[in-house]
Amino acid sequence: MKKIILVAGATGNLGLRIVKALVNKDAEIIVVVRSNSDIEKIKVLENLGVKIYKVSSWNLEELKTSCVGVSCVVSALAGLREVVVDAQKVLLDAAIAAGVPRFIPSDYSLDFTKFSYGENRNLDLRREFHEYLDKMPIAATSIFNGAFTELLIDEMPMILFKQKIILYWGNKDYKLAFTTMDNTAEFTAKVALESNTPRYLRIAGDLISPRELKVITSQLTGQKFRLFRPGGQKLLAVIIKIARRLAPGKKELYPAWQGMQYMHNMIDERSKIAKLDINRYPEIQWTTVKDFLLKYQKEKSI
Repeated sequence: MKKIILVAGATGNLGLRIVKALVNKDAEIIVVVRSNSDIEKIKVLENLGVKIYKVSSWNLEELKTSCVGVSCVVSALAGLREVVVDAQKVLLDAAIAAGVPRFIPSDYSLDFTKFSYGENRNLDLRREFHEYLDKMPIAATSIFNGAFTELLIDEMPMILFKQKIILYWGNKDYKLAFTTMDNTAEFTAKVALESNTPRYLRIAGDLISPRELKVITSQLTGQKFRLFRPGGQKLLAVIIKIARRLAPGKKELYPAWQGMQYMHNMIDERSKIAKLDINRYPEIQWTTVKDFLLKYQKEKSI
């Protein structure tokens, strides 16, 4: 019998990639969406041939019905407390009520298990959900992937192309973990289709230092990039406090200070990954930062 995988949050960027990664595998896919979700995004999912289950309201009974017969629920929900904690709790309760054996929470981040409350708002919400999840009668697997490689050319201002600068904090030789969304999605799909996986799995498409990033960027662009270090962890922590006070952004998912908090965590020794699980599925072709930037440069020049 084919395994049935339910994906929540499939109208989002990562969620859609997870669905696409599952499509080519021997599985039946159910996508649960709110009935008021973007019509165009739902059409994209329909064109992939997956079963769409629309819920009028995010409640236990409706979600329980969508979970009947499901082998694993994959959450790719993104948001603040009302989503990461509240909505995920309802989804989890529905999965348990329907007898679903496995659950993958919406973590997809650096490994925050060694950090404390107050160090990163968005990761605090995931930690809070974990406390609820770990008390429940269901097998769970969290996937930690460092930072999405795509952020290097978007929301994570490390590569300043115009200024020809690699901006970094702390140690220029400290290796940061990056994984593309597609690699994360493919790994997640593989995990969802297994019958038994560890509580935590840690992946990284590449481990790269600011110094190495400077060399690679210079090679790919043919221009000389230089390193720029505004300061270390302590100064970054001070700037975060100031930025948060000046622009709280309480209802924003990614205010400027939130990105700074993430970088502060990434350069912390506690974020180091002792053992990667990238060899769990040998068929996955992991994308390095160099490969990603090379593709970006080619597409940019077209």
